[in-house]
Amino acid sequence: MSVQVGDTFPSCTIKTMGENGPEDISTETLCSGKKVVLFAVPGAFTPGCSMTHLPGYVVNADKIKAAGVDTIACLSVNDAFVMGAWGKAQNAEEIVMLADGNGELTKALGLELDGSGFGLGIRSQRFAAIIEDGKIIHLNVEPGAGVDVSSAETIMALL
Repeated sequence: MSVQVGDTFPSCTIKTMGENGPEDISTETLCSGKKVVLFAVPGAFTPGCSMTHLPGYVVNADKIKAAGVDTIACLSVNDAFVMGAWGKAQNAEEIVMLADGNGELTKALGLELDGSGFGLGIRSQRFAAIIEDGKIIHLNVEPGAGVDVSSAETIMALL
């Protein structure tokens, strides 16, 4: 069962790429006392994620932050090296690129996607959430392929 609106965002330690390599970041540090827009993608460097999903947040980062968001974060079941490289390739300086390498946070959210048929293993479903001080206030999970309910534009309308 997946998390729902009103739930506390799960406690987990994930990774981000720092100056000297991968660094731990806890979801409490990410979310406590902050308004966060977190969106998840099935895989870094994949077509829909690279051409539509992440670019929408990159282009609209200033508008999203102007609406009172402290942090915009992108989550994927990839390692910190891949997420760091993808963020650089996409000019995502305003986005915190989060690596859920073992899928622990994705599993805690109940939002796994079995991509084994495509050779991807277990990944995250495509979704976006607005989190305020550790509580999920909006959760938009894509019902299928495509980027619609989790797009930057859709989330901006909810802010």
